[in-house]
Amino acid sequence: MFVRNRSLVALMVGCLLLLSGAATWAASPVNINTADAATIAKELVGIGLKRAQAIIDYRQKHGPFKAADELALVKGIGPAVIAKNKELIRVDAKPVAKGPEKEAK
Repeated sequence: MFVRNRSLVALMVGCLLLLSGAATWAASPVNINTADAATIAKELVGIGLKRAQAIIDYRQKHGPFKAADELALVKGIGPAVIAKNKELIRVDAKPVAKGPEKEAK
Protein backbone atom coordinates (compact mmCIF):
# COMPACT_ATOMS: atom_id res chain seq x y z
CA MET A 1 0.00 0.00 0.00
CA PHE A 2 2.81 2.40 0.94
CA VAL A 3 4.62 1.75 -2.36
CA ARG A 4 1.44 2.34 -4.36
CA ASN A 5 0.79 5.71 -2.62
CA ARG A 6 4.41 6.75 -3.07
CA SER A 7 4.22 5.95 -6.77
CA LEU A 8 0.99 7.92 -7.12
CA VAL A 9 2.55 10.93 -5.38
CA ALA A 10 5.61 10.71 -7.62
CA LEU A 11 3.39 10.56 -10.70
CA MET A 12 1.39 13.60 -9.56
CA VAL A 13 4.55 15.61 -8.82
CA GLY A 14 5.95 14.68 -12.23
CA CYS A 15 2.77 15.82 -13.96
CA LEU A 16 2.82 19.13 -12.11
CA LEU A 17 6.43 19.73 -13.05
CA LEU A 18 5.70 18.88 -16.65
CA LEU A 19 2.73 21.21 -16.80
CA SER A 20 4.49 24.10 -15.09
CA GLY A 21 7.47 23.70 -17.40
CA ALA A 22 5.23 23.67 -20.46
CA ALA A 23 3.50 26.87 -19.40
CA THR A 24 6.83 28.63 -18.98
CA TRP A 25 8.23 27.26 -22.21
CA ALA A 26 5.23 28.25 -24.34
CA ALA A 27 5.62 32.01 -23.92
CA SER A 28 8.17 33.75 -26.14
CA PRO A 29 9.58 37.25 -25.86
CA VAL A 30 7.72 39.71 -28.05
CA ASN A 31 8.89 43.05 -29.42
CA ILE A 32 5.94 45.37 -28.85
CA ASN A 33 7.36 47.81 -31.44
CA THR A 34 7.26 45.33 -34.33
CA ALA A 35 4.81 42.54 -33.45
CA ASP A 36 1.30 42.34 -34.84
CA ALA A 37 -1.80 42.20 -32.66
CA ALA A 38 -2.18 38.41 -32.92
CA THR A 39 1.39 37.81 -31.72
CA ILE A 40 1.08 40.26 -28.84
CA ALA A 41 -2.21 38.68 -27.72
CA LYS A 42 -0.81 35.16 -28.01
CA GLU A 43 2.45 35.74 -26.13
CA LEU A 44 1.54 38.20 -23.37
CA VAL A 45 -0.51 37.22 -20.31
CA GLY A 46 -3.67 39.28 -19.79
CA ILE A 47 -3.56 40.85 -23.26
CA GLY A 48 -6.31 39.91 -25.67
CA LEU A 49 -6.76 41.03 -29.26
CA LYS A 50 -8.53 44.24 -28.26
CA ARG A 51 -5.70 45.37 -25.95
CA ALA A 52 -3.09 44.19 -28.44
CA GLN A 53 -4.70 46.35 -31.12
CA ALA A 54 -4.71 49.27 -28.67
CA ILE A 55 -0.93 48.80 -28.27
CA ILE A 56 -0.47 48.93 -32.04
CA ASP A 57 -2.74 51.98 -32.38
CA TYR A 58 -0.79 53.75 -29.63
CA ARG A 59 2.61 53.03 -31.18
CA GLN A 60 1.39 54.16 -34.62
CA LYS A 61 0.18 57.44 -33.16
CA HIS A 62 3.03 58.12 -30.69
CA GLY A 63 5.99 56.21 -32.10
CA PRO A 64 7.87 53.21 -30.73
CA PHE A 65 7.94 52.33 -27.05
CA LYS A 66 11.25 53.00 -25.34
CA ALA A 67 10.54 50.85 -22.27
CA ALA A 68 8.05 48.18 -21.23
CA ASP A 69 6.64 50.48 -18.53
CA GLU A 70 5.34 52.82 -21.26
CA LEU A 71 2.61 50.25 -21.94
CA ALA A 72 0.81 51.82 -18.97
CA LEU A 73 0.06 54.75 -21.30
CA VAL A 74 -2.18 52.45 -23.36
CA LYS A 75 -5.79 52.45 -22.21
CA GLY A 76 -6.68 49.20 -20.45
CA ILE A 77 -3.14 48.18 -19.57
CA GLY A 78 -2.01 48.66 -15.99
CA PRO A 79 1.06 47.97 -13.89
CA ALA A 80 -0.12 44.46 -12.94
CA VAL A 81 -0.24 43.31 -16.58
CA ILE A 82 3.16 44.87 -17.25
CA ALA A 83 4.63 43.16 -14.17
CA LYS A 84 3.29 39.75 -15.26
CA ASN A 85 4.94 40.17 -18.66
CA LYS A 86 8.12 42.05 -17.76
CA GLU A 87 10.41 39.21 -18.86
CA LEU A 88 8.56 38.76 -22.17
CA ILE A 89 8.29 42.37 -23.34
CA ARG A 90 10.98 43.61 -25.72
CA VAL A 91 11.31 47.11 -27.18
CA ASP A 92 14.41 46.52 -29.30
CA ALA A 93 14.75 48.81 -32.26
CA LYS A 94 14.72 47.13 -35.62
CA PRO A 95 18.26 46.81 -36.92
CA VAL A 96 18.95 49.28 -39.70
CA ALA A 97 20.36 47.64 -42.79
CA LYS A 98 23.46 49.45 -43.96
CA GLY A 99 24.45 49.57 -47.59
CA PRO A 100 27.99 49.18 -48.79
CA GLU A 101 30.13 52.09 -47.68
CA LYS A 102 31.55 54.25 -50.41
CA GLU A 103 35.28 54.51 -50.52
CA ALA A 104 36.76 57.98 -50.18
CA LYS A 105 38.58 59.12 -53.30
